[in-house]
Amino acid sequence: MVAAGLLGLAAAAYSQRFGRGFTSDPPATEFPANAEFHFLRVEYRDNTGNRGFGFGSRRGRANGWWAQDWPDAEEHFTKGVQRLTRMDAGDPQHVSLTDDRLFDYPWIYATQTGYWILSDSETSRLREYLLRGGFIMTDDFWDQNGPQEWEVFAEAMNRVFPGQPITDIGLSDSVMHVLYDIQEKDLTFIPGSRHLGRDGRVYQPPGTTPKWRAMYDEKKRMVVAVNFNTDIGDAWEFADVPYYPEAMTTLAYRYGINYLIYSVTH
Repeated sequence: MVAAGLLGLAAAAYSQRFGRGFTSDPPATEFPANAEFHFLRVEYRDNTGNRGFGFGSRRGRANGWWAQDWPDAEEHFTKGVQRLTRMDAGDPQHVSLTDDRLFDYPWIYATQTGYWILSDSETSRLREYLLRGGFIMTDDFWDQNGPQEWEVFAEAMNRVFPGQPITDIGLSDSVMHVLYDIQEKDLTFIPGSRHLGRDGRVYQPPGTTPKWRAMYDEKKRMVVAVNFNTDIGDAWEFADVPYYPEAMTTLAYRYGINYLIYSVTH
């Protein structure tokens, strides 16, 4: 028992020092281990400290905001990729930005980026990843309680690309039409499950406006998709839940798949 306790303390110290939170045993998946596309979730240390064993979704738990909606969101999205595209989709993964396996994946996902704390080595690695052809989709952060979450995200991205602006995505941008046509009516709020009332209505947090933004490299290629004041991850996670609006899950799939197809064709 003493040895087990010491091992647990060592594991906790390791996760706090290096930013990889403890995860429960990954649930069994029906996806192949080797494929041309794997949903890759970014692990990071967050600014809330060690919040314990609790983040994730219905089928998994992990320590840290990076794991919000894990693993349901990526498993459902991967099923969508299998069904709606001709890409060979495999089992989802999650690694830190400093893990060398990062470069095996052309498309990565980071949620709750208003809470992340990226070290200089992590921002340097993210810059290298993006300049070598990678793409990151960020999601589920808000200004309903003030500008703090946006400021945390923007500060980190300014260290990735100093002086590079974060701009609204134009409706004429090819990412909006690479597979699905995203129109002005689609620039709408995609709710989290917490934004649904018992009457079935969607309640957008007061003072928030959904923003679809991006960052580009020197060749004008989009490398960062910024989904602000909206929750695509929940729309994927609850795709199999009858009370979640089907139209919102459909739109979330279209955004995600457009980002994915863009990333592997640009």
